[in-house]
Amino acid sequence: MVRNLAAEFFGTFWLVFGGCGAAVLAAGFPLLGIGFAGVSLAFGLTVLTMAYAVGGISGGHFNPAVSLGLALAGRFGWKDLVPYWIAQLVGAVAAAAVLFVIASGQPGWEAGGFATNGYGALSPGGYSLTAALLIEIVLTAGFLIVILGSTSAAVPGGFAPIGIGLALTLIHLVSIPVTNTSVNPARSTGVALFADTAAIGQLWLFWVAPLVGGALGALIWRHVLTPGEPLAGVGGEGD
Repeated sequence: MVRNLAAEFFGTFWLVFGGCGAAVLAAGFPLLGIGFAGVSLAFGLTVLTMAYAVGGISGGHFNPAVSLGLALAGRFGWKDLVPYWIAQLVGAVAAAAVLFVIASGQPGWEAGGFATNGYGALSPGGYSLTAALLIEIVLTAGFLIVILGSTSAAVPGGFAPIGIGLALTLIHLVSIPVTNTSVNPARSTGVALFADTAAIGQLWLFWVAPLVGGALGALIWRHVLTPGEPLAGVGGEGD
């Protein structure tokens, strides 16, 4: 179990440091800024690379909503859910702390939103609470369906991280203007602790919506899309 939790820590660290780091350090850089599309790709690449690197150890969750969904789908043990959540949260906070130290090394830098998620005044496009709640639920549900489908016994092995990484890229392309994209409570929590906005006060939504969406996606997969199919593991020793 120690190896599993270490893998979840490092995987979540990489996701937050790479994805949020792209947003904080590179998205708006003069002339060479990568923009929304670049940040979306960065998040997808973090999951793809770490799924290959440590997915065989822990299953490559890196996200409390994914762990919950896998448990509901019968792919993950309930007794390991809280330890995985803790490892993911610690990894996310550690990554945000390192990113904060690096970013603050630039003269005159201010944390501002620090790649946090939000609605209303904290939404990049000014979207409402309802819009934020709905898009986070729908996209997290879709993410779980992709994860469960790409790791099912009916799909050739070895390609799941590619599909999952591309799905996360697509999710960001759709929802960065609405919420700055969460679909991951750990990712949202880590950076919210260092922001100079009211992100902490809105953090509840980015726990509730991804967990609801993850559960919904898992239940759709298990009871609608694969009735009677033997449940295969994600491919890691943690399953």
